[in-house]
Amino acid sequence: MIPYDKRSGKIWYNGELVDWSEVKLHVLSHGLHYASCVFEGERVYDGSIFKLEEHTSRLFHSARRMGFEIPYSEEEINSASNKIISTQKVKNGYVRPVAWRGSEMMAISAQQTKIHVAIATWEWGSYFDPKLKIEGIRLNISNWRRPAPDTIPWDTKASGLYMICTLSKHEAEKQGYTDSLMLDHEGNVAEATGANIFFKDKNGELHTPVPDSFLDGITRRTVIEIAKSKNIKVNERKISPKELSNFVGCFLTGTAAEVTPVSCIANNQFKVCEMIIDLNESYQVLVKKKKAA
Repeated sequence: MIPYDKRSGKIWYNGELVDWSEVKLHVLSHGLHYASCVFEGERVYDGSIFKLEEHTSRLFHSARRMGFEIPYSEEEINSASNKIISTQKVKNGYVRPVAWRGSEMMAISAQQTKIHVAIATWEWGSYFDPKLKIEGIRLNISNWRRPAPDTIPWDTKASGLYMICTLSKHEAEKQGYTDSLMLDHEGNVAEATGANIFFKDKNGELHTPVPDSFLDGITRRTVIEIAKSKNIKVNERKISPKELSNFVGCFLTGTAAEVTPVSCIANNQFKVCEMIIDLNESYQVLVKKKKAA
């Protein structure tokens, strides 16, 4: 794999198209030291960004919650996002908009820093091995928990919130798992390291945690809409880890993960059932319809 700092082409950077290798920030940028940085992850299907407006709106919400204003309008960011995928000729890939505080101040207080914005894109296939998306991925249970909602800006896609996700995923990989299930501050099921989670019970109903201390994913909401259109009951509720053995199916949802089945969480086994396969197929049809619109 080509390192991300060695790739070619252009990145949209503070309103201009800049050579990929020339997009730089100073080592004393506040966003690097104090995590005053927000971002988005978006999918490109046949040259069109799926739910671009929703992602951009969340980027702006995240920035406001982090106490800074992005110096462009949402329409300008949407236009820039479309421009960069066209410039890079990305047909099926990923888009990463990111905004952060600059290097004018280096302390806890950084109210006079410049806000920088960049948008990069690249061709990118499945987040997980395609074989695992058929057989289901394996999760352990992380020792790290999602913090209480009064301790962090939990409803943002901010860089600092992903520190424990990296720690959890690295530990899972060392143990031979693909990803990790994270619990919330109360000890209930929350999400995986970068995706929301759903369970299927023996009656054919879906259960998913209430997103009150972690991100309510755009893909999560989309899959709930798809399920309800199929008359599948979706229960959004608190889920105890003790309930895992009662479920027969499990899957993750996310922009990168799309709809990915789970074969086990620790010692709890799940089947890649027809419902999960059907939801994945319906999701793929939806993104194709959106790109053709």
